[in-house]
Amino acid sequence: MIIRPATMSDAPEMMSLLNQIISTGGTTAHQTPFNEARMRDEYITPDHNIACQVAEMDGGVVGFQSLVGPDANMKPTRDGWSFIATFVASNATGKGVGQHLFAATRAAANRAGIRYIDATIRADNVPGLRYYSGLGFVDYDRLVQVPLHDGTPVDRLRKRYDLS
Repeated sequence: MIIRPATMSDAPEMMSLLNQIISTGGTTAHQTPFNEARMRDEYITPDHNIACQVAEMDGGVVGFQSLVGPDANMKPTRDGWSFIATFVASNATGKGVGQHLFAATRAAANRAGIRYIDATIRADNVPGLRYYSGLGFVDYDRLVQVPLHDGTPVDRLRKRYDLS
């Protein structure tokens, strides 16, 4: 397994991976499929980017993790906070992809002087909740009945990882 920073040329594989997760449903708040431009803008090169790592196995991207600082639309917007998102292909779960990605992301967060990482996860995303808890994230807030595009209310759990 190779963990490395995402590049613009990774956008097609990252898009395909995330669109498959969106299509399957239940483990991401994203509901609208991505195109390559949106993948680059939201994950590879957003203005508030701290790091975006990809995991490669057998020559292909099997996961990626993004860490961004707060922008005007994010809360909390206190200094020292960042926000994480992790996506792993269904055929690569249970192989340590997330653990390896987080090691690289945590190192990037430390270099950037980040004190807290926020992971906001759908309450019905049991694998995601288990993943972040296993890394040492702790619950600190709950967003109640955030509607999906179809109006279905789903709580979001906010988990925090302390680096300081």
